[in-house]
Amino acid sequence: MNLIFAAVFLASALVFLFLRPDGFLAAMLTGAEKAATLSLSLLAVYCVWLGFFRVLEKSGLEKKLSSLLRPALKKLFRSDDEEALSLAGENLSANFLGLPGAPTPLGIRATGKFLENKEEYAADLLFVLNATSLQLLPTTVIALRLAAGSLAPADILLPTLLATAFTSLSGVLLLMGAEFFRRRRK
Repeated sequence: MNLIFAAVFLASALVFLFLRPDGFLAAMLTGAEKAATLSLSLLAVYCVWLGFFRVLEKSGLEKKLSSLLRPALKKLFRSDDEEALSLAGENLSANFLGLPGAPTPLGIRATGKFLENKEEYAADLLFVLNATSLQLLPTTVIALRLAAGSLAPADILLPTLLATAFTSLSGVLLLMGAEFFRRRRK
């Protein structure tokens, strides 16, 4: 993939150099400045939410919230593995807050636990829920819109919630259908 990106960059840079050689350096510097500004904006968002999760963990509220969600997670994932359910719950929480990348290590560990216990359905369900990513608060997209100068960056809350709810529901229903036919074949 890096090779493809490098080839696209070099090809576009060569075309730009031939068409507008005087604007090449200015465009490169402007692009780098925008990339640095956007990176710092996203870093601030991640720091806030990861700090929030850390405070929840240190205060013990994470365990209380996890215990409230545990019955629903047990039914949803059809699993009794407390550690896997806890990891899956944290993963889904980070997804709900629209933090791409942050839930990935938790999801990988939860999937490993589910597969260790021969709970393929739970691992598949977690994959589907991560791929469809139900977002109650799309913080990253709001931060991107804010960094781009949007006057109303939070206007996407309802459309994002509806779209991700639809994709999550569709994904879960498709998985349940596949599971039904898999069991029926046996």
